[in-house]
Amino acid sequence: MDKYNDELIKLAKNIWEFAEIKWKEYRSVEAQKEILKKHGFKIKENLADLPTAFSAEFGDEGGISIGLLGEFDALSGLSQVEDLAERKEKVKGECGHGCGHHLLGTASIGASLKIKDYIEKNNFKAKVIYFGCPAEEGGSGKAFMAKAGCFDALDIAITWHPFTGNAIFTGSLQANKQVYVRFRGKGAHAAASPHLGRSALDGLELVNIGVQFLREHMQSFERIHYSIVDPGSASPNVVQPYAEGLYLIRSKNTEHVNRLYERFEKIVEGAGLMTETEPEIIFDKACSNVIPNPVIEEELYKAFLEEGPVEFTEEEINYARKFRETYPQENIESENTIGFAEDKNAELNYLKENILYDKILDYKHSNEIVMGSSDVGDCSNVVPTAQIITACFAIGTAAHSWQEVAQGKSSIAMKGMLKAADVMARAAISFIENPELVKKAKEEFIKVRGEKFISPIPDGSKPRMD
Repeated sequence: MDKYNDELIKLAKNIWEFAEIKWKEYRSVEAQKEILKKHGFKIKENLADLPTAFSAEFGDEGGISIGLLGEFDALSGLSQVEDLAERKEKVKGECGHGCGHHLLGTASIGASLKIKDYIEKNNFKAKVIYFGCPAEEGGSGKAFMAKAGCFDALDIAITWHPFTGNAIFTGSLQANKQVYVRFRGKGAHAAASPHLGRSALDGLELVNIGVQFLREHMQSFERIHYSIVDPGSASPNVVQPYAEGLYLIRSKNTEHVNRLYERFEKIVEGAGLMTETEPEIIFDKACSNVIPNPVIEEELYKAFLEEGPVEFTEEEINYARKFRETYPQENIESENTIGFAEDKNAELNYLKENILYDKILDYKHSNEIVMGSSDVGDCSNVVPTAQIITACFAIGTAAHSWQEVAQGKSSIAMKGMLKAADVMARAAISFIENPELVKKAKEEFIKVRGEKFISPIPDGSKPRMD
């Protein structure tokens, strides 16, 4: 990777600076396309009619086709001064890379470049495709891409995520469905004529109360989250004629999400009846559960062992310690690697005793549900897919936090990114060299998924880009 390292580090740091919200990642996309074009990749734009979705291909038709998935969107309200171990916005109210997506897409590009070099050098009949996937955070870009058939021609797909440890990301992630709920009522003077009004805000609040009562009767792998995005007028002496909320419903797979959603619909209907207001539900986005693939996971683990863990200097450990001191103990106790470890007590003790993760966690395949969602799930329902995590931040760093943004341009983050690129490339090359592995991965995939992918996105639905 050495010949590309400088370009990749520059690219990651530039995307960190751009910090663009979902569906608006124009500068990040152009920076990625520039480096890929420079190295001979053919670009396809506007995949699935999404302006910031694209692919970059290299190689010949007829051979094995390997996809690398990249993300590059930032999170709202997480602007943060780099390398500073205290909360301080860099640009007030702006976005920040609190999930490491500036690293994610860049490493997948790095792996694509290395695979491209291998195909050229050895004259293999194979193809590598980098997919630039927008709006993972709250937009589920890959779900719209999967529905449009963008991943259909792949034999396998590989991706990764920046984290605080080095491991194979095994197990499933939750499916979800996100909708807007709007209430329309009648405005009135809240003191002089409240009987003439019908409060839309009351309707929305009753939905939230209904959701709270529903929680007792949901399964342990289910969640409902919400935000009031428009409470109506800012004046308390007005009976609010309009109110709007955003609801995210999660369960272990699309079928269970739909069951939970039907119960949610009844709560909305009931809130409208109680307040004599008119509710409306508008679909926003959805994504599928992740189908893990042990065949690809095993090759990624072998590649990881061959590449070795990320190595850190004393200076980097001292840097990370400053951030570690800002976390409560429960951050350490909530680390993802504990869930992946067979000996959970031993793993917890390791996490408590170390500042940076300098080992590779032993691998054992799992089908357990990891609480959280990713639109990687939709790709994994179309083509055999697997992913790794690498150590890019101090142990205990919470995702979607200012601390993660602050560490995003550090040498620690860059080392983790480059390591991910090397591991993914090495694993991908093993599939090019051994086509029987592709056959095994597909057999396992069909056994788990069945014969057909059913997208959770209703026909004709378009993402909200406003």
